[in-house]
Amino acid sequence: MTSKASNKPGFLIETCLLTHGLSSVSNQDLKAVWPKGKAVLAWMDAGTIILGTIDEYLPFRRRAPELIRIDGQELATAAARKASGALTASGTMAVAAAQGVKAAVSCGIGGIGAIIGEELCPDLPALAELPVALIATAPKDMLDIPATLNWLQQHGVLVLGKEQPECTGYILNGAPVALDGVYDGSPLGGRMLLLNGIPSTERLSDERLLAEAIAAGKAAEERGQYYHPAANARFDQLTLGYSSRLQLGSLIANICWAQQLTDRGLSSIS
Repeated sequence: MTSKASNKPGFLIETCLLTHGLSSVSNQDLKAVWPKGKAVLAWMDAGTIILGTIDEYLPFRRRAPELIRIDGQELATAAARKASGALTASGTMAVAAAQGVKAAVSCGIGGIGAIIGEELCPDLPALAELPVALIATAPKDMLDIPATLNWLQQHGVLVLGKEQPECTGYILNGAPVALDGVYDGSPLGGRMLLLNGIPSTERLSDERLLAEAIAAGKAAEERGQYYHPAANARFDQLTLGYSSRLQLGSLIANICWAQQLTDRGLSSIS
């Protein structure tokens, strides 16, 4: 594992959304809005885990078409194959656990749904098994959000909102699903999911967009390609880039929250 960060970070940021999910966001756009501070990203290049800054990550992002998605269950195999790819939330959590870092940051996370290979997304077992808290936005809209949150709660994962004790969707508004409460500032650690939802007034309102994005994802699966990049690309196309800007803004909000918690000493820093 290679770390380009000067010190052990307080949290690690997943790179799948940035690498494969924001089709209309250029490297220049990304750099322009990226938060200052100790924002360290995690990815794999030729079998080696890299922890680096946004400037160190952007050249890797230019290679997006050749890069794979690597989750926590695939991490060791990918390293043995000397693969290069972006890390999912669970992949980032696995790296964080190995480094003694207590938190990872994502945006939309996986769960229970009809996505091939993700009927039970590895993000869920990672939350139940690894000593790492995950700061995220919400389970993705195409998933069964109530079943996803119920699975986590049944497996001992504390699911807390930043300001509200419920989850009401990801980039679309959905039916409220009760969480375990509102985060109270407890130290970060394992079996903890903190959700920082996108404001409802900023979300997409046309549910037909979700149907079209799901159709694009399923078509990609039939071609042997990844579901999520195709679904995100269709969302991006249908909303003239708004869905990508919305998700990027949410990821940055999660990073800023993680930085606040790190500064308060609630995460592992050295």
